[in-house]
Amino acid sequence: MLSKIKEATLYLRAKTDYQPRVGIILGTGLGGLVEHIDIKLAIPYEEIPHFPVSTVEGHSGRLIFGELAGVPVVAMQGRFHYYEGYAPEQVVFPVRVMKMLGISALFVSNAAGGINSTFRVGDVMVITDHINLIPNVLIGKNHDELGPRFPDMFEPYSKELIAAATAEAERLNIKLQYGCYVGTTGPTFETPKEYGYFRFIGGDAVGMSTTPEVIAARHMGLPVFGVSIITNAAFSGQKSTHEEVQQEGRKAEKRMTALFSALVTKVK
Repeated sequence: MLSKIKEATLYLRAKTDYQPRVGIILGTGLGGLVEHIDIKLAIPYEEIPHFPVSTVEGHSGRLIFGELAGVPVVAMQGRFHYYEGYAPEQVVFPVRVMKMLGISALFVSNAAGGINSTFRVGDVMVITDHINLIPNVLIGKNHDELGPRFPDMFEPYSKELIAAATAEAERLNIKLQYGCYVGTTGPTFETPKEYGYFRFIGGDAVGMSTTPEVIAARHMGLPVFGVSIITNAAFSGQKSTHEEVQQEGRKAEKRMTALFSALVTKVK
């Protein structure tokens, strides 16, 4: 896997000498942030050696190099999921490559189901912790060049970036929620009892992504900032559909874009 990461990185470096400072992963229905990036280069995933290809509606499948608020970034317009049939190391392959390209922080976003009864559809939740129920991406051979065998996860999401995001949200008059994200395999939406269980163990929102990427990022020493857009609510008593998740994600996208645009300028 390490040789494949290096091969993909060399391919991208041959395409551009652009040096991104922040990596961004855009979740379901949230790819519109790319419209605010001054794009220097966009490469379809299928052209990059060893990259998986996104198979989920709402995930465009391009790696974007450009500037967001004047800051050099590399953005994934569409991510990969364990439920698509990819092995865990394939799911996080782009995170590894972005680190090799030189990013110093990773921003992640997702569409999530709200399991905290104080949340409402459309809320932006800053992820302060997570519970990973997806097979751990670090199982198997460890490559010391990427990170330690037993990485610490006491601070999976950067307290410094969360504090900066809070300050920027106040300035921009964006209401934020804060909570713990539960990462599950999917692809089924949760049963009522599963929602209750996730809330009982400390979850505030639940989704089918993000935690593998964050584990890989922390394994490599990257600070992470994450947000969940609450696109459906467990306590509403309504059934969930992928189409509705995408629609609600697009509604909240402007606030997430404003927050990310302000926050990238704080990354050194």
